[in-house]
Amino acid sequence: MKKRHATLLLEDGRVFRGNGHGFDGEAVGEVVFNTSMTGYQEILTDPSYAGQIVTMTYPLIGNTGINPEDVESRRPFLEAFIVKRLSPLPSNWRTTESLDEYLTRYRIPVISDIDTRALVRHIRLKGSMRGIVSLVDHDESSLLKKVQRSPQMVGWDLASTVTIEKSYENQDKNVNFIEFSTLSSVEPCAFHVVSYDFGIKSHILRNLTRCGVRVTVVPSQTSADEVMRLNPDGIFLSNGPGDPEAVDYAIKNVQYFLGKKPVFGICLGHQILGLALGGRTFKLKFGHHGGNHPVFNVDRNQVEITAQNHGFAVDPDSLNLNDVRVTHINLNDNTVEGLEHRSIPAFSVQYHPEASPGPHDSYYLFKKFFEMMKEGK
Repeated sequence: MKKRHATLLLEDGRVFRGNGHGFDGEAVGEVVFNTSMTGYQEILTDPSYAGQIVTMTYPLIGNTGINPEDVESRRPFLEAFIVKRLSPLPSNWRTTESLDEYLTRYRIPVISDIDTRALVRHIRLKGSMRGIVSLVDHDESSLLKKVQRSPQMVGWDLASTVTIEKSYENQDKNVNFIEFSTLSSVEPCAFHVVSYDFGIKSHILRNLTRCGVRVTVVPSQTSADEVMRLNPDGIFLSNGPGDPEAVDYAIKNVQYFLGKKPVFGICLGHQILGLALGGRTFKLKFGHHGGNHPVFNVDRNQVEITAQNHGFAVDPDSLNLNDVRVTHINLNDNTVEGLEHRSIPAFSVQYHPEASPGPHDSYYLFKKFFEMMKEGK
């Protein structure tokens, strides 16, 4: 196979040149890095990566290929992919196609054989920034103009670009996963949960379905009145991409639900809840992306290892701590990882308790949501 050249250019002018794979084109986005050692397929299909170019810090990617069972959404949502080594020959009994073939089919350009350690160190020092991966244009001045014309992440409502077009009842029966043993003690909960799709992952729905919950998934801009007419027992706010302050319609909806229905939010849903409670959010220097982030659980006085994917955080100084308490704290940078209202049933976490991929330390949060709905009954 003929080698293809690829160029990565960052908005500050730093250039990396390597080999090209996937779609024979180019893509612009915010360049971030993910520290997970496994689960590249789930990472590729996490809608929270919309608008971003993902760098894998683990050097060997693609050796287990692609299978239809481990996808987290209907397609990959990231703009481009950066790896040290892309395996040309997948080897796994579940493989149906190679990673190269998969990304070509979904028009995702890939650059490999660059110094990903140098790239990650650059981002850690300078912060996440826009960049372009191109397999067709290698002129630095031309690429820089394209990057400078691209949108900034701050102020960008990406949730509305990845959400579904119409509501549906979750019918995903793919729940035979060993990690569900931690939820085996939960009695089937005949609740009806309405989940806002800001970029929801399949494994979140599987956690709810495994415990007998009926889930109606609705588009991100569905009005609070429409949701209330569905008579839910609880409201779930999903993960998703972009700036939470730009999703003003969701913030207003959540303010309506507070005190009326139990609310559970994760990731973008956590940030939206924080904003609905009167707080503010801010952009992190290079975000949290990976499956190994330590979080301190204040209530349990213990550390959880968590899966994370976000670029914004809730400002604790903006919250009325008479009404809201911080339940989880990130041990790397002391940012807020969890919130709970003191008097009404509403809580959230910044990380991904469904852990796909990642550790299973936080499955108890789904039980907590079920308990809240029981009390609401």
